[in-house]
Amino acid sequence: MKKFTFTAVAAVAAVMMYASCDNGTPKASLKSDVDTVSYAIGMAQTQGLKDYLVGRLGVDTAYMDEFIKGLNEGANAGDDKKKAAYYAGIQIGQQISNQMVKGINHELFGEDSTKTISLKNFMAGFISGTTGKGGLMTVDSAAQVAQEMMRTIKAKNMEKEFGPNKKEGEEFLAKNAKAEGVKTLESGVQYKVIKEGNGPMPKDTSVVKVHYEGKTLDGKVFDSSYKRNEPASFRANQVIKGWTDALVHMPAGSIWEVYIPQELAYGERQQGADIKPFSMLTFKIELIEVDGKK
Repeated sequence: MKKFTFTAVAAVAAVMMYASCDNGTPKASLKSDVDTVSYAIGMAQTQGLKDYLVGRLGVDTAYMDEFIKGLNEGANAGDDKKKAAYYAGIQIGQQISNQMVKGINHELFGEDSTKTISLKNFMAGFISGTTGKGGLMTVDSAAQVAQEMMRTIKAKNMEKEFGPNKKEGEEFLAKNAKAEGVKTLESGVQYKVIKEGNGPMPKDTSVVKVHYEGKTLDGKVFDSSYKRNEPASFRANQVIKGWTDALVHMPAGSIWEVYIPQELAYGERQQGADIKPFSMLTFKIELIEVDGKK
């Protein structure tokens, strides 16, 4: 709380007398310093509140009288634990309705507003987890199930929308595997040697220094260290799986053109604006150094 300093309290009081309003606003009576500071602090605390109510809590300003009614009830409840528990339930319930469910729906179904999770089942799980009674799984196992099932559901929905990307990539790789000079690693990563190096070969824990250029299947460049004129350094296992697999087979000094299946790239995830879900990627990779050795 900021420290407030007031002067000419009597003058302030004269212009801040308010009659009681129909919506339940108490009548202000500024007869003392404490009265005045109480009113001023109360008003000061509302800075940004209306925007918060509308933007974060979804309150319709047409129903501000109802907000004031609830506000008065909550403020006057004091330390009544029964009322406090009820009001806390109302508040969290509103957050579930206005924030949680909407956020989960967007995470699972994207822009498809016709699909939603089951509020009934959500609340059954939420209440069982809160009370510790009647749960069909533990809170820890629920977190694992939720994570796995969300990924599965998202993947199914993504595949419906972006399935053509997956098919196009598979068709390209099947054809490319037969092209002259193209080799296929056990993982499914394909590569073509542009320049053969004779330096050390990295382990997945090695720090490598590389130049690279990444393209989508239609030839669009989405990232390039060459354009930045600055090689990148990182641990070989800190990138997508397809990159790691290629790097641990490359001697330093090599330049390869690498073709990475979507499941060894970003899979069902969208990466930035250019890499759509289920996109296979191609890279020119120049391995400059391994653990500081060329």
